[in-house]
Amino acid sequence: MTTNKKTQIPAFFDPGSSRPVGVVPLCSAAVFTLILILQFFPHGFKLFFDTSILVAGPPVSHRASTFSPSARVAQDPPVCESPPPFPTTPPVSKPLAMALAEEARAVVRQFDYSDENVNKGVKEFLRQLDEGLHKDGTSLSQIPTYVTAVPNGTEKGLYLAVDLGGTNFRVCSINLNGDSTFKLTYSKVAIPKELMVAKTSEELFSFLAKQIEDFLKTHHFHHYETHVRRRNTVSSPTGYKDEHVFRLGFTFSFPVKQVGINKGTLIRWTKGFDIPDTVGKDVCALLQTEIDKLHLPVKVAALVNDTVGTLMARSYAAPGKTGAVLGAIFGTGTNGAYVEKLSNIKKPLEGEFDDTTGDMVINTEWGSFDNQLNVLPTTPWDVQLDKESPNPGFQMFEKRVSGMFLGEIVRLAILDMMQNDKISFFKDENSSFNDWRSTTNIGKHSGLFRQWGLDSSILSVAAADANPELGTLRQQLESQLEVYSPSLEDAQAFKAIASAVGRRAARLSAVAIAAIVLQTGGLDKPGDEPIDIGVDGSLVEHYPSFRDMIYEAFRIIDGVGEEGAKRIRIGIAKDGSGVGAALIALVAAKMEQHNPFANHQLHNPPTIA
Repeated sequence: MTTNKKTQIPAFFDPGSSRPVGVVPLCSAAVFTLILILQFFPHGFKLFFDTSILVAGPPVSHRASTFSPSARVAQDPPVCESPPPFPTTPPVSKPLAMALAEEARAVVRQFDYSDENVNKGVKEFLRQLDEGLHKDGTSLSQIPTYVTAVPNGTEKGLYLAVDLGGTNFRVCSINLNGDSTFKLTYSKVAIPKELMVAKTSEELFSFLAKQIEDFLKTHHFHHYETHVRRRNTVSSPTGYKDEHVFRLGFTFSFPVKQVGINKGTLIRWTKGFDIPDTVGKDVCALLQTEIDKLHLPVKVAALVNDTVGTLMARSYAAPGKTGAVLGAIFGTGTNGAYVEKLSNIKKPLEGEFDDTTGDMVINTEWGSFDNQLNVLPTTPWDVQLDKESPNPGFQMFEKRVSGMFLGEIVRLAILDMMQNDKISFFKDENSSFNDWRSTTNIGKHSGLFRQWGLDSSILSVAAADANPELGTLRQQLESQLEVYSPSLEDAQAFKAIASAVGRRAARLSAVAIAAIVLQTGGLDKPGDEPIDIGVDGSLVEHYPSFRDMIYEAFRIIDGVGEEGAKRIRIGIAKDGSGVGAALIALVAAKMEQHNPFANHQLHNPPTIA
C-alpha cells in the first residue's frame, strides 16, 4: 500500500532570531537528518555531507561544487512541499485496466436512452394510455378509482387511515387543519406470520380491527368512550350520529377490482400472503364486519391505492391555485395516478360515483407499460432479469425503472464482465495492478453471486461519490458486497455502469410523467400556473440528481420543451398511505352529506372543494 500520510516534526528556530520557522512535513529520514544538522550543527555540515550517502542526487564530486555550506546556512532551511492529503490523480492504468475501461464504456452505451427514443416512448405511452381508457385487458390498465375530486388545502377534520401494505399494519389518525397542514399520529405492528396464511379471512381481519380498537383507546380515548357510552341511547336510521363516527381510508396494497369508492374485491394475494377464501370478496366489507363486532365508531369509507393517496396528499399540501394532476411512486415499485376527464373514459364504469365534477382519478398501473416491448429499451441483462423473475413478460416498465430491479440489472452486467477473461475486473494478477498495492478478493457469499443480492441503494452511493479516489463507494463495495480491496479502476467501472442504469431509469420516468402532463392538457392553458406533480419513493428522495435527470429529459420532449419544463413542478408528497387515505375518506364523507342515512347511495353529492 502506498503511503500518503504526513508526519510532523517540532517547530525549529532560525539561528538569527527567536521566531519559530514552523512545523515542517517529513519527506524522508535523510532530509529530516539534514534539517537537524542545518539547524543545530551548521559548522559540521561539510563533515556530514562528505561522509553521507544520499539515495538520490548528483555524485559527490558534483555536490562540492554545487553546495556551499556557509551560503546554504544563510538561506532558509530546505523544506519539502507539503503533499496533498489524498492523491488527486488516478494511478497509472495497466494494460488490463485499459481493457476494463473500454469494456465498461461498451456496457454503458447499451444503457443509453437517446432523445429520439424518449420521444418515441412518450408517443407510445399516450397511445397505450388512451387504449386503456377504451377497454380492459390492456398494458396500461387505467383503473377507475371512483375518486372524483382532489383537495385544495382548506379541508378540516379528524380522520382515520389504515395501511396493509405487506408485513406491517399501520393505523393513523390525521387531523386536517384547513391550511394545508395536518397532524399525524400513528402506530405500527407486524402481521404475525401465521395470519398471513390463515385458513379464513376472518382471522386476519379481526386482528386488524383489534389494532384499530387499541389505537383508539390509546390516542382517542375520549371519542371512543363517548361513542360507546351513547350507543344505546342515541338512535337514527343508521344507528348513530355521524359526529361520533370516524371515517376511515383503507390503503390495501394488493390487486383488487375496485367498483366503488369503498368497494373492491381481491383479485389475488401477493407479498407472502395466501388466504384463499378472501379472493373474490370485498375487502372493505370484510374489515367493516370485524370493526362492527367490536362496536367501534369507525366506518370504512374509502379503498385507497398508494399512488392515489400520494396525489391527494400532494394536492392538500401543495401551494398554488390548483391541485396536483399526478401522484407517482418511484421507489421499490413504480406507478402513477392522475386526474382524467370523465368524458375521456369510454369503457363502462360499474360502480357508483359523483359525476358532477366531470373528473375521475385513474390508477394507470404504468408498471406494465409496453409489456409488448414496442419501444422500451432492452439489453441482454433486461432479458435475463425478466426471464428469471417470478412474472416474466409482465411489469416490463417497472423492471427498468424501480428500485427493486435496478440493482439486479447492475449485478447481471457486472457478473458478465467479471467472467470475461480478457479484462481484469474485481481481480488482480498481482498487487502492482491495484493502486492500494493489494489484490482484490471477493467473498464466496458476496451478493454479486446471488439473485437480488445487489441492493439498489449502492447505486445512490456510486452516484453521490465525487471524490477522485471513490473512497466511499469502495468502502460500500467491501461492506455490502464483500469485494475486498477493490482498485480505483474497479470502482470507476462500477460507478459508470450504475450511473448509466440510473440515468436510463430517470429518463423513462420522464416519459411517464410527460405523457400524463400532455394528456391532461395543462401546458395548453394560458398563464404560468405550475403543473404540480406529487412523488414519493426512495429513488426520487435519495438518488442524487434523479429529478434533475428527469427535467433534462423534459426539455427535449416534443410538446414540453424548455418552457414547458419550467412549468412542471415536482414535489415530494410523503405519507400518501396515511394523509392521502384520510383525504379520500373525507371525499367519501362529503359524498354522503346530502343523504347521510343511505347505505352507500349517492344523491347529488357535493364536490370536495
